[in-house]
Amino acid sequence: MKIFAERLIELRKSKGISHENLASAIGVTRTAISHWEKNKVEIIAQHVVKLADFFGVTTDYLLGREN
Repeated sequence: MKIFAERLIELRKSKGISHENLASAIGVTRTAISHWEKNKVEIIAQHVVKLADFFGVTTDYLLGREN
């Protein structure tokens, strides 16, 4: 899931969004965003979909299955 963590950081920073704002937008805690970015916990499919929708990318992109 290292690719996921890297892509999440890249997308969040490219949009200038804080952990707090992203967490609020998709309905999770700031800590969850931080843990995903540090690859401390696995993300569930429901949250991958919410992140993909939020950033306008595919779930396959977030998961490193496509470029």
